[in-house]
Amino acid sequence: MNDATPAVEIRDLHKHFGRLEVLKGISLTARPGDVVAVIGGSGSGKSTMLRCINMLETPSAGEIAIHGEAYAMRRTRGGLEPADRKQLQRIRAQLGMVFQNFNLWPHRTVLGNVIEVPVQVLGMPRDEAVARARQVLDRVGLAEKEDAYPAHMSGGQQQRCAIARVLAVEPLAMLFDEPTSALDPELVGEVLNVIRDLAAEKRTMILVTHEMGFARDVASHVVYLKDGRIEEQGPPEQLFGDPHSPHLQQFIRSIA
Repeated sequence: MNDATPAVEIRDLHKHFGRLEVLKGISLTARPGDVVAVIGGSGSGKSTMLRCINMLETPSAGEIAIHGEAYAMRRTRGGLEPADRKQLQRIRAQLGMVFQNFNLWPHRTVLGNVIEVPVQVLGMPRDEAVARARQVLDRVGLAEKEDAYPAHMSGGQQQRCAIARVLAVEPLAMLFDEPTSALDPELVGEVLNVIRDLAAEKRTMILVTHEMGFARDVASHVVYLKDGRIEEQGPPEQLFGDPHSPHLQQFIRSIA
C-alpha cells in the first residue's frame, strides 16, 4: 500500500439492526490502486460493511471517508444519518457498486442501462454518454449487445453489463458484493476475467468474494471478517499461506 490519500477509509465502524450488532468496530483502508478482498463466513458482516461505504446502509457509529472527505453525519435517536444530502450525492458519484443480482433495469437495453446514471444523475450530454458507454461495453466484451435487453442475456453477460454501468461513471473506487454468487459455475470465469483485468489497470476495488483462489491471485490485501470484526488481515500470501487465526484456518479448510 502506498502513501497517497486513501481512496476509502473506514474508522471504527459499527452497525446495529435493532438489538443485533452486525459490525463491531471495523477499521479499513484502501489506497488508490489497492484491491482489497473481504472474506468470511455467512453473517460475518461483509455485505453490510460494503453497503455502509456508499450509505446504502447508515452506520450506527464510526466514520467513513472517501478520498479524504468524511461523510457529514448527524446523530438521531436511531443512530446516525447523513447530514448533507448534496455531499452524499457527490461522494456517492465517486463510488460504483456491483451487486450480487445485477440490478439492471429490465425495461432498458444494455446501452440504456449504461448511460442512465451519466445522463440523468451526472448531467453528461447524451452523445458523450453513448460514446463512453460503447467504450466500456467493448471493454467488458459486450460491444455487440448494446441493443439487447437483460432478459435475453446470460447471467454472466448481465453482470458484465453491471460492471460496464459502473465503469461509465469513472468511479474513484469500485465495490463488488460477491459478484459471481448468482452465476452458474460455467459463467463465473468470464466475470472474474473482467475484474482481473480491472485489477491489472490498478483500479481501486473492495471485493467481497467467496472465490478464494481469485482473491489470492488478484488482491493486494485480504481482510477476514468474523462475527462483525476484522480477525486477521494482510497480504494474500500471508492470510492464505500462513494464517494465524484458528477461525481463518478452519474457514480456509472448509472451502478448499
